[in-house]
Amino acid sequence: MKRLPNRPASKNSDPLERFRGLLSTAEQHALLEELQRPLRLGLRMNSLKTDALMLQRWAQRYGWVLQPSPFCEDGWWIEKSDVSPSQVMPHRLGFYYLQDVASMLPVSLFDFPPDGEPLILDMAASPGGKTTHIISRTGDRGLVIANDSSAERIVALRLVLQSWGGVNVGVTRFAGENFGAWFPEVFDFVLLDAPCSMQSLRSTETHPARPISDKEQGALSLRQFRLLVSALQAVRVGGQVVYATCTLSPEEDEAVLDQALSACGMCVQIEDVSNRLPRPAPALISDGVRSFAAPVRNALRLWPHLYRTSGFFVALLTKALPLSTTRQSAPSRPFEKTGLAPLKRHEVKNLMSCLEDAYGFALLPVVERMALSLWRRGAEIFLLPERWLRGFSQLPYQMLGMSLGKEMPEGFSPSHEWVARYGMAFQSGRVILDEKEAAAWISGADIGRSFLDCSPKGRTVAVMDAHGDLLGRGKALADRLKNLLPRRLAF
Repeated sequence: MKRLPNRPASKNSDPLERFRGLLSTAEQHALLEELQRPLRLGLRMNSLKTDALMLQRWAQRYGWVLQPSPFCEDGWWIEKSDVSPSQVMPHRLGFYYLQDVASMLPVSLFDFPPDGEPLILDMAASPGGKTTHIISRTGDRGLVIANDSSAERIVALRLVLQSWGGVNVGVTRFAGENFGAWFPEVFDFVLLDAPCSMQSLRSTETHPARPISDKEQGALSLRQFRLLVSALQAVRVGGQVVYATCTLSPEEDEAVLDQALSACGMCVQIEDVSNRLPRPAPALISDGVRSFAAPVRNALRLWPHLYRTSGFFVALLTKALPLSTTRQSAPSRPFEKTGLAPLKRHEVKNLMSCLEDAYGFALLPVVERMALSLWRRGAEIFLLPERWLRGFSQLPYQMLGMSLGKEMPEGFSPSHEWVARYGMAFQSGRVILDEKEAAAWISGADIGRSFLDCSPKGRTVAVMDAHGDLLGRGKALADRLKNLLPRRLAF
């Protein structure tokens, strides 16, 4: 396959050196002025767990000044904060996600059905921020397959998804280039947040600025093209693909779209999404080396000065006709080898009665509404997506569904993930800590007094502070409340 031509990597300290020919003089000045300002932090609410009223309460409590994002109804800029949003328990428990507001745009472009159960592939998902956005926008209905090719990045992806509390999700580790051949015209939506050079003109801890060689640029653009073709093969006719990068390099943005249009012809359309933004942010029609097909301009190029974000590129593509694909067999593993077995009917009934008696929580409506089923591995009980079991049961996975909890001698103990998702809805089985106790609790300490008046001895309880915020779960003992907060979450 022919490589895309490259512009030489700049060795000049001027951050705009390789982009000057793409901007007017006035735009260059505006961009340079913006790059002197600190990047504003963004916050996106987890609509599975919280709402605008809770966010307003946190803003008052922690001295946050918030401004709505133009890209995402659940997104906000944090203009000021007396207490860092990363240093409070609602963040640790997945009640919101911190990210650049530009990164909220890709998932916002999808036209998800309001009451549907879509099948979605996130092809290069780690660290999982956009996956959590997908889960929230779909109401955790249908199925999201969050894939990443890196074993190292899978760890971060799993932790983020467990914190968010999504259940209808499976995590896989494969090269994304294979999905088009393994599952042609299967998915309703595909997100490709493509691996890129991260030339966003904003240097952060997670995206430090660095020089990119011609060889690396060429390898990236080639891989991006192959991933995009795979995404377009995997989506059904009428389905949507979002292509996104956190780079402003045309070789990885417009040039990749241009090559995909050339390869796919009339089978693919780049949608005009200019009306999704309050001010224009068109893609390039030329980078000074080559001209791009006219539909490429329908993509969005977020220069930092336009919305005071990092540089970003995103396009919404619709599959109009089938693509020629050489089908291949996907990796296969008998589901029985996972060690999971379905709960028997009487076991399901007993479990639901236990949760109702201990926490006043009705599990059955959740299972039915979200199309889940209950499985066990030893003493641990899991909620698994029925959509996965119907269509992907043989596909090896890294994580699937959610742990509901474990059967213990003292009774059923809900998992941390389950309590973090549904603990606010418990009608009983909750304890409230005063301000001093809450401060000790979030440091990982036990609370030295009896809580048997709140719960039978040894029972797992949801722990709250006096403001009504969830602090995790604990075990009620005769002399103390044992802290069950995962160590990674303690301050």
